[in-house]
Amino acid sequence: MKHSIFFLSLLSLCFSQITAATRTVAPSEATFIGRVAVAPDGSVLYDWVGTQMQCTFTGSSIAVEASARGVTFHNVFIDGEWVAKIKISGSEPRTYVLATKLKGGSHTLRLQKCTEGQDGSITLHRILLDARGTLSKLPIRERLIETYGDSYTCGYGADATKATEPYSTETENCDHAYTPIIARYFGADYVLCAHSGQGICRWWASPRQMEDVNMLVRHNRVLDESDSLTYDFRSYTPSLVMINLGTNDFSPTAIPEVSQYVGNYSRLITSLREHYGAELPILCIEPHSSVAYLHTALEALRQTQAADSNVHFAHPMNGIVTEARDMGADWHPNYQGQRKIASTLIPQISAIMGWDLEDKVIR
Repeated sequence: MKHSIFFLSLLSLCFSQITAATRTVAPSEATFIGRVAVAPDGSVLYDWVGTQMQCTFTGSSIAVEASARGVTFHNVFIDGEWVAKIKISGSEPRTYVLATKLKGGSHTLRLQKCTEGQDGSITLHRILLDARGTLSKLPIRERLIETYGDSYTCGYGADATKATEPYSTETENCDHAYTPIIARYFGADYVLCAHSGQGICRWWASPRQMEDVNMLVRHNRVLDESDSLTYDFRSYTPSLVMINLGTNDFSPTAIPEVSQYVGNYSRLITSLREHYGAELPILCIEPHSSVAYLHTALEALRQTQAADSNVHFAHPMNGIVTEARDMGADWHPNYQGQRKIASTLIPQISAIMGWDLEDKVIR
């Protein structure tokens, strides 16, 4: 279906209300995939990368009233088609037009946060519709993948054009990272608990072997950048959990002991078991850029988890991500590099989950 979409400029956003959008709906009336905090007035706060609001609506237009801490970028999809990447910032609520001049009837909206919590959080205050417009939830799909990771999972630099380009929020795009690519292939939804520079023990180039804040600490937070709300793990149950952590742990300076890495990683797996059950498949991914220390630590983790038949390990195909073709900002995988990573994982996920391979583009 072709639409006449009002595209929002990344340089000059339109904050004025749509004239016809006179009916307001609380964001809590939509479906959220990811971790969110819902206020009594129905407004919704979130900061994890990849968090999505989805709904079906009627009418010719839709907008949101939003405020932000820091800077956030969101992908806008109407009726399954990407139409814009928008910047939402400013502590005072403003109206952001997502689509207008649509043909009559029912449409779908997916609003995806494609940047990280450390760059900014967002509060959706209201959804604005046509005067006679209606809104309803979209159900979460039967298949759902949850991933714990770092910058590779966030899509850091995925939209940049070369490895030497410095990071910017404008070129981060989780939708072009391996988990959403895999999810699209298998017709699944996904949740990302990811933070660039973060490991299971420490930060990139940290002077300490163990930091007070790491992904083990963050994994049970509602908000990536705040420990004020503890996540209860009851909003959804994933079909599969993937863990891709270690690049930052074994970065320069104070490399952790293997026992420290394996200990924290095992604690994360134990926590997931407690919340999601013993039958949950967990896929531990060795990053494509892994060094010898990380490889050794993951082999030790494999031995530690040997009695658990639902813990699986994926190894990289060395050399498939090249600097010339497959890297974006700061030597991180670009969209093509991320598709290569996804391509190595899809057959193993098919075997673990019993999900059929299909003759379709990996995108």
